[in-house]
Amino acid sequence: MWRKASLQNSVDLPQKLRPVLEMYGQKMRSCWYFHVEEFLLKFLFNQKWGPAGYKEWRGVNEETAMDKIIKTNELKATQIIDGTTTLREGDIAVSSGRPPRICFARSCLWSKSVDGHVYIAYNLSPEYNEMDTMLIKTGMANIEQGTCVRFVPRTHQRDYIDIQPKSGCWSYLGARGGRQTVSLQIPNCVQVGVVSHEFMHTLGFVHEQSRLDRDNYVTIMWPNISRDRLRNFEKFRTDTLDLPYDYGSILHFGKYAYSQRGEPTVLPKDNSNIQLGQTSSLSHIDRLKINRLYNCDDMDD
Repeated sequence: MWRKASLQNSVDLPQKLRPVLEMYGQKMRSCWYFHVEEFLLKFLFNQKWGPAGYKEWRGVNEETAMDKIIKTNELKATQIIDGTTTLREGDIAVSSGRPPRICFARSCLWSKSVDGHVYIAYNLSPEYNEMDTMLIKTGMANIEQGTCVRFVPRTHQRDYIDIQPKSGCWSYLGARGGRQTVSLQIPNCVQVGVVSHEFMHTLGFVHEQSRLDRDNYVTIMWPNISRDRLRNFEKFRTDTLDLPYDYGSILHFGKYAYSQRGEPTVLPKDNSNIQLGQTSSLSHIDRLKINRLYNCDDMDD
């Protein structure tokens, strides 16, 4: 029987459920108890959790959001999608003529309303069932919490994201204008952490280890990386927004990303025990990134 959870032990509940959910996940997808963990995680989100806080509940060997994306996308990592669009860094969709570089120019950001919020209109494919929809909306709520970003169902908006269960998990980088696709394949991509990860790309953020200063914080183990995936570890001259390197970002690669023999590909400097990435939640610094990039007043704490 479950014991009554206190503030200190409430973080233990998802860990108790994970083994069961992972074992029976695909078979129980239509059953309500398959997503009990997701409901718990939704209410356990805490915007103050960052590189230190998330380790209280995340298992040492647990897959990050990016690990799950890599598993789903691996066969598509070098393929063309939607005609002239390819995937870079594993899940960033890039059209010919527009490299996945800096997305901090105003032309690449979603517009801000006079009320101080950034409203992103979305269309959700009818192919998603009720549980899929709940998980996607939980991923949206994860982005909204502690930021000025709000996802709203599309009515008449010209610029919007079209969420479709295409092949793989991917998003374009930043606002492109008009309709832009976010692919969340059923069922592998319809997970809270994966959804939030892709929407971070939609907002304009590349992966954390792509920062130009990343070599001060992590070591890329080039010999351990699959040769045809080396480009996924490029560095970009992005704006750090005067924020520290975030080992616990939901946009950080895991330690074994694109490993060719099961050896580590990304190792934290100084402390190899630091966990990289997130499973379901944004880190506190992830939220600060959103607020600083979009000038969210009174939310950058």
